[in-house]
Amino acid sequence: MKLGIVGLPNVGKSTLFNALTKAGAESANYPFCTIEPNVGVVAVPDERLNVLNEMYQSQKIVPAIVEFVDIAGLIKGASKGEGLGNQFLSHIREVDAIVQVVRCFENENIVHVDKTVNPIRDIETINLELAFADMDVLERRISKTNKTAKSDKSLAQELEILQKVYKTLEEGKSVRTLLGEDADTDAFIKSLGLITSKPVLYAANISEDDLIGQIENDYVKQVRTFAATEGSEVFVVCAQIEQELSDLPDDEKELFLQDLNITSTGFDRLIAASYKLLGLISYLTAGPQEVRAWTITVGTKAPGAAGKIHSDFERGFIRAEIVNFHDLVNSGSYTAAKEKGLVRLEGKEYVVQDGDIILFRFNV
Repeated sequence: MKLGIVGLPNVGKSTLFNALTKAGAESANYPFCTIEPNVGVVAVPDERLNVLNEMYQSQKIVPAIVEFVDIAGLIKGASKGEGLGNQFLSHIREVDAIVQVVRCFENENIVHVDKTVNPIRDIETINLELAFADMDVLERRISKTNKTAKSDKSLAQELEILQKVYKTLEEGKSVRTLLGEDADTDAFIKSLGLITSKPVLYAANISEDDLIGQIENDYVKQVRTFAATEGSEVFVVCAQIEQELSDLPDDEKELFLQDLNITSTGFDRLIAASYKLLGLISYLTAGPQEVRAWTITVGTKAPGAAGKIHSDFERGFIRAEIVNFHDLVNSGSYTAAKEKGLVRLEGKEYVVQDGDIILFRFNV
């Protein structure tokens, strides 16, 4: 899973990016890895892996991972090369979802790039720059398709869709507002790699006082209202507290959360919201050599899930031996679960569920 983090300067974007990547590395004991500047990979927290590790005494734990892409310096004119944003726009086209950090706090010591705090204006500024970048791509695609369509009439429908998408952007709407009407059209639009076709999570960055007091200020309410118009999700976070948490060892981190009367970190909430937004779940494999989490989309059938491990598993799929995580834990061992009839044999039509522990049988 790849998440692109965007936001104006001084909204807390970089603080949140740095805190999330560092916190994610510590929470799952997985080394933070810098692929290239402004790109980081961290582990997805999953306590089930630790439980299975204890049961199987595995040599290693391999969690699911999430890749964060920090789109630095995105300001007005970024789509035309202003600031540092343009050089990272190519990265954002490859992500699965966008996390847009929106400033929802007042602080006279942190000057807003536009002098005043206005989350809706900030959102519209970012969306406009991303839309301009998409329009540049579409203009080239429409010009090319228009020429080819003169001799190839089969491209008429494709051209019509491209022009509809372009018009949507001209009207100030994101391409994602077009999705959901027709599966084939959706597939074509997604194949264009347009930034505004991607699902968005709005991260409402609030002050420490508001988070501790569990106050949803007017700025957050404005963000929620806007997000509802395009079917996007909102999660509330305090980047400053996340930064402080990321510098603490795990045992002190838990105490700090308790003192603040907070049940989960921003990283945990972001991952949960991202999985929900993208329709993702995890199935597990376990044994003496390793326990591992595999990320798949909701509705994936057993052969497709097997293909996540290796294409040969999918191609030569025979059956899957499956036990639910909670059934296994409550039974105390795989053998005990099997004796209770809790280990099932499933075929090609089985839809994998979150928390399934699977052993695939295949023959190539």
